[in-house]
Amino acid sequence: MKKYEEYLGLGIAGNFALHLAQAGELEEFKNIVTEDEAAPKGLFPFYLPCEKKKETSRPSEILFTYPLSSTLIQLPKEDVNVQAEPEVGLLCELTYQNGQITAIEPKYFGAYNDCSIRVSGAKKISDKKNWGQNSKGFASQLISIDKFEEGGVMDDFSICSFLRRNDALHPYGENATLTGYSYFYEKLTQWICKQINTQKDFGPLEDLKSYTVTCNYPKKALISIGATRYTPYGETTFLQKGDEIFVVLYNHKTYSLRDVTDTLHDKNYTQEQMSILAQSVC
Repeated sequence: MKKYEEYLGLGIAGNFALHLAQAGELEEFKNIVTEDEAAPKGLFPFYLPCEKKKETSRPSEILFTYPLSSTLIQLPKEDVNVQAEPEVGLLCELTYQNGQITAIEPKYFGAYNDCSIRVSGAKKISDKKNWGQNSKGFASQLISIDKFEEGGVMDDFSICSFLRRNDALHPYGENATLTGYSYFYEKLTQWICKQINTQKDFGPLEDLKSYTVTCNYPKKALISIGATRYTPYGETTFLQKGDEIFVVLYNHKTYSLRDVTDTLHDKNYTQEQMSILAQSVC
């Protein structure tokens, strides 16, 4: 997973209906005004592929620590609640002109875990997103994107997630089609471009354009496009040592949800037309 050390790491908050309320984060975004009711609340950094400039107070030092793993989630040393967040991760190429991002081209997608600390009163949403090595998850098996628009391969994929505890497999996030995201395809990439170029340091959000300058305009990015809704079990269950957390993207025209659970029971994590992230919690 070290192969993504040169990728700018960004995540989207509030791109799936009701998730922020389930995560207890609505209050943090109460003063954020969006263009429409369905729009995401903002972008946050979870990894910056460069060194921190000493003269700046932001971004946080921890954001320069590479957090991705395809096999482990390492809990923080502090006694805090940690919750998995099942998402889709996009590997993207970025184009700049005159210091502005002008295009984002998604090339691959895969299962992603935007694992998060659940604490109130954090100054920035990014403060809960990276606490060191092995604090994020991205599947090693990715799927090529033929075109990031309606009619492309992603039309046929769904996302689901599970937690295995004491040998019992529990649905953690709802089973949902990828097209169920509030913003998707061109609407999403246009929003990301605009957000990176214009988002200000306000409330839980940060000035992302200044971060691209700090990192000398990264040409590649890993962008997680928002956590889906939890099941009642997932909403109330935090990670413990010994758990296994799974995020699965699967072609719902090829597989049923039962096929997915059978695959996880059999511990066969390399199926065609699936991207499976399987992480042990330690």
